[in-house]
Amino acid sequence: MEDRTRHLMEHLPYLRRYSRALTGSPARGDALVTRALEWYLESDDDGTVAEPLRHTLYRRLNALQDEGGGGVPSSPSSHPVEAALGTLDERDRRVYLLVNLEDVSVADAAALLDIPAEEAAERLSRARETVRAHLQAVILVVEDDAIIAADLSETVRGMGHLICGNAATMDEALTLAAEHTPTLALMDIRLAEGDNGVEVARELRRQRFLPVIFVTAFPDELAKRGLEYLGPVIPKPFTRDQIEQAITRAVFTPAADEAREAARPT
Repeated sequence: MEDRTRHLMEHLPYLRRYSRALTGSPARGDALVTRALEWYLESDDDGTVAEPLRHTLYRRLNALQDEGGGGVPSSPSSHPVEAALGTLDERDRRVYLLVNLEDVSVADAAALLDIPAEEAAERLSRARETVRAHLQAVILVVEDDAIIAADLSETVRGMGHLICGNAATMDEALTLAAEHTPTLALMDIRLAEGDNGVEVARELRRQRFLPVIFVTAFPDELAKRGLEYLGPVIPKPFTRDQIEQAITRAVFTPAADEAREAARPT
């Protein structure tokens, strides 16, 4: 039982993220996760089921949500992405969450929702177009390599978001952030003139909370300094899928978690 419980705990952050997005509420999402974990611990699953455990629990979360009536109540205070997703057909929304938020393949998402893979692909395409139509994030690129900066900017624009500018130094980044108040930054660590993206992120955090995704050839630097809380890391060379998925995940950071992390001592 201890091994089984420990194995479950490895999946807990992903289950909470999905369930909160699924229900539209941190409290309801966590309650749903608790019920799903209790269900699994009381089951006679011996670990020989072909389906991955996390997928089994995603399936259970969906079933529990359906038992409660499904859907996400609309609210004027909803996060813009949540509001956009709230306009979707429920299956379209779940395909989007599983693929874009949880990095589940389209084929696996189709299996979890008991629909054909072709239908899942169509639903995903429709959902992405709807989200793009409802939401535009303003993103700051902090990267001193012009080619990489251009690639990142093109990827961001391809998602339907806006680029407020590209900075190669700390001063440029802070100036652009003050002028345009971006909602997210893509940040290299080693910048021009010897500047360091970690210090840029810490200064932006001191001024106001700004989610940061580090895109760097030095992915271990944050961990070595105990600063992993500053943001997720995508190692170079990166793929466009990695950037798109990281941006999607960043906008789902719960507001309460943002405030708590922003308050960390620096």
